[in-house]
Amino acid sequence: MGFGARSRLHTAKILRLSEDLPVLIEIVDKEERINLFIEQLDSMLGDGLVTLERVRIIRYRGDVR
Repeated sequence: MGFGARSRLHTAKILRLSEDLPVLIEIVDKEERINLFIEQLDSMLGDGLVTLERVRIIRYRGDVR
C-alpha cells in the first residue's frame, strides 16, 4: 500500500488490480548515466515522484561466466 501525491490510498487488493497501483523502479548505475536517464524520464513522466539516493554496494553477484 502507499499514498499518492493527492493522499489517495493505493493498494493491491484483488478488486483493484486494474487500477492505478504504486510502482517503484530502482536503477543502480554511474551518476552521469542516471542524470542522462532523468532528463529523458522528465519528458515521459506525468504524475509521479523521482528520488535520487546514493547507495553503498556491499555485494554484487551476477552470472559470471
